[in-house]
Amino acid sequence: MPSRKENLFEMGANFGDEWSSDNKDKPSKKVSTEIKLPEKHQLHFAKEKRRGKVVTIVKPFYLDNIVIQALLKTLKKKLGTGGTVKDESLEFQGDIPELLRKHLEALGYRFKN
Repeated sequence: MPSRKENLFEMGANFGDEWSSDNKDKPSKKVSTEIKLPEKHQLHFAKEKRRGKVVTIVKPFYLDNIVIQALLKTLKKKLGTGGTVKDESLEFQGDIPELLRKHLEALGYRFKN
């Protein structure tokens, strides 16, 4: 009987500890952990239409999560509108960049020209 040869087309996988079958794990975004003072910010506005309504976005904020939530709450009360925090930006309901700029400048934030 001839000796058995190794199958050249045999496929194998090495399932080491670093291997993961979960393809839903996405690499986390690089989040800026640098926290800046209000006068060091260079904010700018953006407007988007969502479901026929205008949303005013002001970004980027370099603040701690607790501080940005408190800022959002203060601005929502002063402006009388709804809003939310998304990543490093604040989003407000309505077309209100002039009022928003006035209140943020009063709190010491600066804008790009």
